[in-house]
Amino acid sequence: MTASRTTASLTGAGARILTDDACWELVRGETLGRLAVVADDGVDIFPVNYLVDRGTILFRSAPGSKLACIARDPVVALEVDGCDDQHRWSVVVRGTARRLDADDDIEASGVLGLATLPGTPKFNYVCITPRVLTGRRFRWEGVA
Repeated sequence: MTASRTTASLTGAGARILTDDACWELVRGETLGRLAVVADDGVDIFPVNYLVDRGTILFRSAPGSKLACIARDPVVALEVDGCDDQHRWSVVVRGTARRLDADDDIEASGVLGLATLPGTPKFNYVCITPRVLTGRRFRWEGVA
């Protein structure tokens, strides 16, 4: 992981750049993100339900193009965003994905209890080891 940012700062557009700790707090508070993988014709993006376990991010997957892309090139990004009454935020986790295949690792991670949408059986378990976290929070002026 890159050197930890310990202070927040403002960008030219008024967005606040978040510290690593703030990024992790926001990511832990959500369960749905968008996974970007390297595909044959560029980048592909998939919605995934996820959980955070000991500094890693885990998700379940059915067989298909997502797993095939990760097998070819394990470099991925997960984007998680959200809002409250006054702010919008976005966190991007860049890292390396690997399929978990040891029963002990799968059981210890808690990923077996992760609910997924649309509810189809997903018996492949993937762990993302983060390399870089970036996040921004900006004031939201709601539109009526």
